[in-house]
Amino acid sequence: MLQKFKQISAVFTAKKLGKFGDFAILKSDLFGAKVAPEVAEKLQSVEGYYPLIDLDKLRQYPLGTFGREYADHMQMNHLKALNISPELVDVAQRNVFALRYAVTHDIFHVLLGFDTTYAGEIGVLAFAAEQNYSKSLKISLKLAQFLYPILAPQQSQMICANLNKGQKLGKKADFLLGYRFEEHWQEPIEELRKSLGLVEVTPHRHLA
Repeated sequence: MLQKFKQISAVFTAKKLGKFGDFAILKSDLFGAKVAPEVAEKLQSVEGYYPLIDLDKLRQYPLGTFGREYADHMQMNHLKALNISPELVDVAQRNVFALRYAVTHDIFHVLLGFDTTYAGEIGVLAFAAEQNYSKSLKISLKLAQFLYPILAPQQSQMICANLNKGQKLGKKADFLLGYRFEEHWQEPIEELRKSLGLVEVTPHRHLA
């Protein structure tokens, strides 16, 4: 009980301090995010892998590069990169899935062409569930299918469309959770999508 209380306290402290990477991984760890053994095996390539993401540096990359597209997405949506503090190395090594899923969430938004609305979020969730990252994501998707149209009825049609699109992309694409995206910031994003099997992505466009 005491250990669980410490975990909860650490989650709220990370959020209060604006350490959103720490908050994300601690929250996943608290709720016991688990993966099947075959998924854990596919994540061996990213064990202990959480390089610092410097958004200021990525904004200097040419238009059309993966890094620039990611940095622009983060800036436009007032998001911060989910960097992990050194003191959480034990949590990171113990729960590779929690770490990698938290860090790559916004990367998936960019690569899959989904915005940050409810419709966009269900697209990313549907993709992750279709790729069989964990049973908990499949449960979350079922809840989202029920709740999101209620929370955002004006997005109902797009929610349904993105659900189908996310599932379709998830079936065709490579297993992406174990991919070292951070080593490909300078690549043209369309070439990266093609190499990952995301050939049918139509990026969303923000209105000025």
